[in-house]
Amino acid sequence: MSISQKLTNTDKTYFSFEVLPPLKGRNIKEIYDVIDPLIEFEPMNINVTYHQQEVVYKQLRDDLLEKKIVKKRPGTVAISAAINYKYRNTIVVPHIICGGFTKEETEDALIDLHFLGITNILALRGDPPANQKYFTPEKHGHSNTSGLVKQIINMNKGIYCDEELLNSTPTNFTVGVAGYPEKHIEAPNMKSDLKYLKQKIDAGASYIVTQMFFDNKKYFDFVDLCRKEGITVPIVPGIKPIRLIKDLQLLPQVFNIDIPEALACELEKAKNNEQASKIGVEWTINQSKELMKFGVPSLHYYTIGKSDNIREIAKSLF
Repeated sequence: MSISQKLTNTDKTYFSFEVLPPLKGRNIKEIYDVIDPLIEFEPMNINVTYHQQEVVYKQLRDDLLEKKIVKKRPGTVAISAAINYKYRNTIVVPHIICGGFTKEETEDALIDLHFLGITNILALRGDPPANQKYFTPEKHGHSNTSGLVKQIINMNKGIYCDEELLNSTPTNFTVGVAGYPEKHIEAPNMKSDLKYLKQKIDAGASYIVTQMFFDNKKYFDFVDLCRKEGITVPIVPGIKPIRLIKDLQLLPQVFNIDIPEALACELEKAKNNEQASKIGVEWTINQSKELMKFGVPSLHYYTIGKSDNIREIAKSLF
């Protein structure tokens, strides 16, 4: 059963979370160390992020610079395969992004996933690399998620990049996309953002996972607005517990989100990161309970490479 089918036909709230590929040169054990403490809570799915390549410049002699392409967190497809093999009762969901891929490279990655029996995808445009202010698609790549979703759905129909390909095998991917309760940072307003979200659903996406938020009213209002726009697919709230004191300033800057006044006041009292993490866990438990009461089909947690706080939350909820 696909994720969208599970989300549509459930009388309980599922648990899921996201992991980051280790930095280049590190070991997959880092992934297992995040996942293992959470398996007892029977996660429906584990997402594996993908990170766009970056351009760095190395100083040479005579003031010359050498341009170098760097992938800091490679391995999404391989990690997805490893998770799919090791944790057989859990659905693995690799992220596929527009940035850094041509359409042909996207197709090759999808073919690899199809061969591996991995059929659930989260399709994203992806953020610009750290050294770029604006998103720039690859030549012959997708400039937005709608185009990426269309390509995946076309493959489900047996339509590949090579139009002369004969007897092609249809894939059977289920596609999710991202939604933004406080609108995407690049959107001029919420109405515009919802228009593009509707385009992703019309292209064939069958569920939505939201950006993090800390005020549930933002989510409730977002769901209401989506339904008014004719978006009827399941909408999974994405949640990130506060872990560090610096999250109070960092998260609003990076993700264009608000920190509720009550949470901010508590964090300002924290004397160290341990206290900040405890505050984050307590806030997230209360936030999650309210969302469960609302009837959300799943709660999706962003681990950011650590799962001890997610475990404390899951123990109280699942």
